[in-house]
Amino acid sequence: MGIGVWSVDIIGYTIIEGNQSPYDYRQTHPEVTVLDPPDAIQHLRNRQSMLQAVADMDLSASYGKVGVPRQLVIKRDASSIPDAVAKSGLTLPLVAKPLVADGSAKSHELSLAYDRYSLQKLEPPLVLQEFVNHGGVLFKVYIVGETIKVVRRFSLPDVSKRELSRSAGVYRFPRVSCAAASADDADLDPGVAELPPRPLLERLAKELRRRLGLRLFNLDIIREHGNRDRFYVIDINYFPGKC
Repeated sequence: MGIGVWSVDIIGYTIIEGNQSPYDYRQTHPEVTVLDPPDAIQHLRNRQSMLQAVADMDLSASYGKVGVPRQLVIKRDASSIPDAVAKSGLTLPLVAKPLVADGSAKSHELSLAYDRYSLQKLEPPLVLQEFVNHGGVLFKVYIVGETIKVVRRFSLPDVSKRELSRSAGVYRFPRVSCAAASADDADLDPGVAELPPRPLLERLAKELRRRLGLRLFNLDIIREHGNRDRFYVIDINYFPGKC
């Protein structure tokens, strides 16, 4: 029985043949089309580096301003986190995310820390991000070459000053903004539901394609609640993915 010839696009870090990596596979199968280089994809597996491209852009236009939340990387020793946060000047509450974004269920787990001393309950290595109130909705922006698709997803709810003053501890969220949390058909406040301006997304996507060297990826973007033109990129993932 003969074996047909088939073409494969490598779009992730799945092991291809036994323990062969995509790097080796490219060398032994030059006929295969590789959409995105594995070393560029690897850049998005680390939350310390994934947002640097956005931070370096400082994108500001008539359509709005895009940035990243202030963040702090903790690689070890949970007992040192309260002092590290105090020295950094980060403002509570803080979102804690695993440092490695490898697509596993654990890498998608989030924690929201309300007080400084509860930070010791977290498990390094991790990234701490200042929480920005955003109306409980985020925008997933899927980028495929020059094509852009935006969907709304439910996210963490806003935290009021009163709630912050009365709350303590660390609250864990196993998976936020997955497909089951679609907010596209929800009855939302228009100021929360309004999608980011298309020209702003096109400019952001174009610049990130160049800086990241990728054609397939998605962004998690939030709009600061009460500030129509202020946006933050809080995560960048290789696409397709599970969310």
